[in-house]
Amino acid sequence: MDVDQESLVRLGVYGGALALFAWLEAVAPRRVRAQPRLARWPSNLAIAALNTLALRIVFPTAAIGVALWAQGQGFGFFNLFDAPPWAAVLVSVIVLDLAVYAQHVAMHAAPPLWRLHRMHHADLDVDVTTGVRFHPLEILISMAWKMAVVAALGAPAPAVFLFEVLLNATSLFNHANLKLPAPLDRALRLAIVTPDMHRVHHSIDRRETDSNFGFNLSVWDRLFRTYRAQPEAGHEAMEIGLPLFRDPRELRLDRLLTLPFR
Repeated sequence: MDVDQESLVRLGVYGGALALFAWLEAVAPRRVRAQPRLARWPSNLAIAALNTLALRIVFPTAAIGVALWAQGQGFGFFNLFDAPPWAAVLVSVIVLDLAVYAQHVAMHAAPPLWRLHRMHHADLDVDVTTGVRFHPLEILISMAWKMAVVAALGAPAPAVFLFEVLLNATSLFNHANLKLPAPLDRALRLAIVTPDMHRVHHSIDRRETDSNFGFNLSVWDRLFRTYRAQPEAGHEAMEIGLPLFRDPRELRLDRLLTLPFR
């Protein structure tokens, strides 16, 4: 699979997952919406389109292109040391997931990065479109970080492809306003981040905002003691967003793009 084919497959999975979770959260919502979909979705989806365009312009081959380059140059850990292909893929996916967790923690800890990342947190609701609502500059920083990790690992191209598909799908899943049966949620979050687990991260309470940083595997929050099981106010009553950005006008696209600089 070349880079263009990989992009098309990822886009297909991404679009399918977006449609699926949008339908599921309409059928079985976890919370009553604070804002109507029409007030939020056009800007959130426009941000996703802008991010796709920015990545194609700045990093046309993205992370999978780096994986193919590293393989051709014999660069990176798995291109220097023999390992079974299945082990290289498995370890690469796990290490990349850890790298995204570490990046997310850094986005909260470093003030300049937080100014970019807070656009994601300023959403007044959390649903599937919040999972694509990231500032274009944050998306470019994130891709540069992933490319550096892919190069250092010498991650196989199939591992990078698998990881990117998982990252996109799980971001949509764990942001969905989706009501899961409590036993299913408890079982799933032993391995992966569920909507109830990640929603805590979008609480207006900064103590809760600085928890549950994982996107895919839930083990990192437990291992690094950033795990919080439930919001103090409960999922139905918890307030979403940031104290500074409560005006619904902040949901407009122009306000989103300028938010880090205000």
